[in-house]
Amino acid sequence: MERLFSPWRSRYIATFKNEAPRSGESLFTRIIRERDDARNLVLQRRKTCMVMMNLYPYNSGHLMIVPYRQLAGMQELTVAENADIMNAAGEMIGVLTAVLKPHGFNFGANLGRAAGAGVDDHIHFHIVPRWNGDTNFMPVLGEVKVVSEEMRSLYKKLKAAMKKRPTVLRRRK
Repeated sequence: MERLFSPWRSRYIATFKNEAPRSGESLFTRIIRERDDARNLVLQRRKTCMVMMNLYPYNSGHLMIVPYRQLAGMQELTVAENADIMNAAGEMIGVLTAVLKPHGFNFGANLGRAAGAGVDDHIHFHIVPRWNGDTNFMPVLGEVKVVSEEMRSLYKKLKAAMKKRPTVLRRRK
């Protein structure tokens, strides 16, 4: 594998060292409090977390699992939160498999802005369905990501599939 060295990149990275941490309510905390689930594409509210569609998806069906408590790091999650998040991930992968039939998934978190977190003050986990050949030239050459299904339509399909699956917890009132 060839390597391309870019020593000037370290000067760019150094500009972030003195950034003040964000304070206040995160985007996710607002959505949790707001409770307008259809508008915010929240698929499920669980005991300690919610599952929502990503408004800026990498692929169709890109979901996020967000704990209700606004925490920056994994080490702050309780055992109950960890269990609920992992159970939600398993259930949602089942729903996505039934509806979209992907060939695989990416699952994980971007911890910190340097790791790619867009909302770095409220930990969240991504589930990204993947298909063989879903990476193409569009993001590289055109700075365009092709998402194959309209968000509201997919939201309805996923909600319907969740009602049919006995392992999926129903939304708490």
